Amino acid sequence: MNLRGIIFDMDNTLFDFVEAKMVACTEVVSFLGAGDPQELFEYFRRETHGFEHPENIRDYMLDNGMNAADNYQTCVSIYETHKINNIRLYPDVRETLKELSELGLPLGIVTDANSDNAKKRLAKTGLEAMIHSLTAHDMTGAKKPDLAPFKHALETMGLNAPETLFVGDSLRRDIAPSKKLSMMAAYAAYGDRNSAIDRTSGEYEPDRTLNSFREVLEIVLELK
Repeated sequence: MNLRGIIFDMDNTLFDFVEAKMVACTEVVSFLGAGDPQELFEYFRRETHGFEHPENIRDYMLDNGMNAADNYQTCVSIYETHKINNIRLYPDVRETLKELSELGLPLGIVTDANSDNAKKRLAKTGLEAMIHSLTAHDMTGAKKPDLAPFKHALETMGLNAPETLFVGDSLRRDIAPSKKLSMMAAYAAYGDRNSAIDRTSGEYEPDRTLNSFREVLEIVLELK
């Protein structure tokens, strides 16, 4: 394989986004003085509004008999603040991305987050200067496992699929579509916090399974 570039998923591949959201849900429940953080988090897993939308908080409050009119906006502010503040990179992510960049490999991201949220997370982690290309949901109107975001990233980076490594934590939404396009796919098992449906990839299996982010560099050095 003539490796010319790497594309990463962002949430739960570069950092534990589920943990950050859980802390944010805990802070909201603490402010309300009642409820269960895990129950609130599960509202974000529903298809109703999507994983990012703050309307999930309103639904949770109304379903639990809480006064959404008075406290909703405060709860959203608490949630968003703690969600960003508690993002923590996985071990060796910054150092590994730096070394990959020094090898001359362009680095991209494909995420289901919209570009504003994605940029806030990258700014919090300090990775924005290392990322050459960002493909977010609002740029294509499609979410993974649709192939459109992957194709957009490849085109933006000037890469062909067979010369590109994709790294992601979801077998269904990351590994299957990248393999369908003939990319090499590395499954970030260390970050898989997905529901059961996203832990199946059908006929497509990863080329590599990663137990730590640092192993991305090992793959690249093997291919050099």
